[in-house]
Amino acid sequence: MQHRRIAHLSVPVVGMGTSRTLDVPEGSQPLADRITHAALDAGSTLIDSSPMYGRAEAVVGRALGERRKDALVATKVWTEDYEEAQHQIEASLAYFGGHVELFQVHNLVAWRTRLDQLESRREAGQVSLLGATHWKSAAFDELETVMRTGRLDAIQIPYNPLEREVEARILPLAEELGLGVLVMRPFGGGQLANRHLSASDLEPLAQFGISSWPAALLVWGLSDPRISCTIPATSKPDRAQTNAAAGDGPWLDPDGRRHIQRLATGSD
Repeated sequence: MQHRRIAHLSVPVVGMGTSRTLDVPEGSQPLADRITHAALDAGSTLIDSSPMYGRAEAVVGRALGERRKDALVATKVWTEDYEEAQHQIEASLAYFGGHVELFQVHNLVAWRTRLDQLESRREAGQVSLLGATHWKSAAFDELETVMRTGRLDAIQIPYNPLEREVEARILPLAEELGLGVLVMRPFGGGQLANRHLSASDLEPLAQFGISSWPAALLVWGLSDPRISCTIPATSKPDRAQTNAAAGDGPWLDPDGRRHIQRLATGSD
């Protein structure tokens, strides 16, 4: 598992998301434990969550248990209301042992005030790094504004062969400012993840150690050196391990990336 850096934090290039997959009832906690431990064992030590994901934060906190020290937690605050934001932040800190490595403003909601609140937590030693996220390209102008404030250490954006809008301005600006970049939606949702490709489609990628379509999509994003970490979500322990293996490299050359783009979109 290779690592890259976000500010002063070394992060695995493949982490684990929790949207939809770990918002589970108490009876499913044992499965959540297995998924989380499989990811950690495979080197996917960064785990991303949010209060927007229902019970996921609490589930992950319980799953980590005594292994909290092995994980880098990235979570979020997501509300227009100041007091609710305080409640969310307190709850997240409680789930994760009183400290969060990367605390993000989810979807830029009330970002100025939320960053004020998170900065005070950083001063208190409860948070290491600050970030901001958005999934809509229509919000990228505002994301640029936040990036230029100098208040962020990292951003989280969608990036896959179908969603490449960040290549125009967001990734160049992140590189210019020295910001970490976490990738959400590396599989593009069901639209990409459910593609069925033949062995001959994937054969040109064998030289890069790629033998599956999910691995191809993960390595496609990670082959851009501006990407710090990709965070695929999964509901299967074995998939958590195979996702992590994509972080071993080698990375794609331009021809390899174009081949995956053609498989995904029918064009370069």
